[in-house]
Amino acid sequence: MKLATLKEGGRDGTLIVVSRDLTRAVRADEIAPTLQQALDNWGNTAPRLNTLSERLNQGECESAFDLDLAALASPLPRAYQFVDGSAYLPHVERVRKARGAEVPESFFTDPLMYQAVSDGFMGPYDPIAMADTEWGIDFESEIGVICDDVGMGAGPDECADHIQLVTILNDVSLRNLIPGELAKGFGFLQSKPRSSLAPVVATPDELGDAWRDSKLHRPLVTHYNGDLFGEPEAGEDMQFNFAELLAHAAKSRPLAAGTLLGSGTIANQDTGKGASCLAEKRMLEIIAEGKPTTPFMQFGDRVRIDMTDPDGNSYFGAIEQEVVEYSK
Repeated sequence: MKLATLKEGGRDGTLIVVSRDLTRAVRADEIAPTLQQALDNWGNTAPRLNTLSERLNQGECESAFDLDLAALASPLPRAYQFVDGSAYLPHVERVRKARGAEVPESFFTDPLMYQAVSDGFMGPYDPIAMADTEWGIDFESEIGVICDDVGMGAGPDECADHIQLVTILNDVSLRNLIPGELAKGFGFLQSKPRSSLAPVVATPDELGDAWRDSKLHRPLVTHYNGDLFGEPEAGEDMQFNFAELLAHAAKSRPLAAGTLLGSGTIANQDTGKGASCLAEKRMLEIIAEGKPTTPFMQFGDRVRIDMTDPDGNSYFGAIEQEVVEYSK
């Protein structure tokens, strides 16, 4: 099934079930008012939501309405937790190579992960409002999964069963603020503002053969200012799958239902497939030419992120955002 959230009913919105082709929807608030409330009681709500999904896809819901993806909030307008990994080592290797550093051996066995902003997510068509382009505004095209409750110390096999929803996301980064923060030795804060999620989340079964081994095996396609920027294969070169990433996050604490886990920037060893963020393109320019020539995002720049099935049908709907100047 596929789920989304209407921009109504307070900051957490109203839960809806979405048709497989993303054209129709039906309210699900009699089952659960919000997606978070559905996840809190997933064992009870999921079968009922799935029944409603089947009826919607069979054209049996009289209350169904035409869906405008651009009018939706983030499926989770806010979450109890967002942890973001860096599972694609080609991305890590290039960033470090550009500054003359090697990838530590531990990176091949121990995932990189940080605690990200979760008190609010931008909607999939909301502008990226920033006060200063000198901060180095960048997009990061990623895959995200949402789990139900995961116990502390759960291993990868157990964690695989707790992956309930899948989507794509734009993890916005402020690249010029990152070095100063990391130099303090205490992690990201100002350099990681709010991220955005696709209009729709889907259960893994909706993805068919594309979802296997706790990975999503399809290209994640990014367009920047109307031009194709990158289409790396999300199932390739992923050092740790989502079950392994969840297990890493759960090592010393339980994960609450509704926890969002990001994959990190999608990147392949094959640079011919393009990139998923401006920073990586700049790194490749530094490696090849000694300096970057691609600027970070300016006011008016637009990014579009999408993933489709082999027939060209979008799984989650696209993220389409423009950078605008923030005003109070």
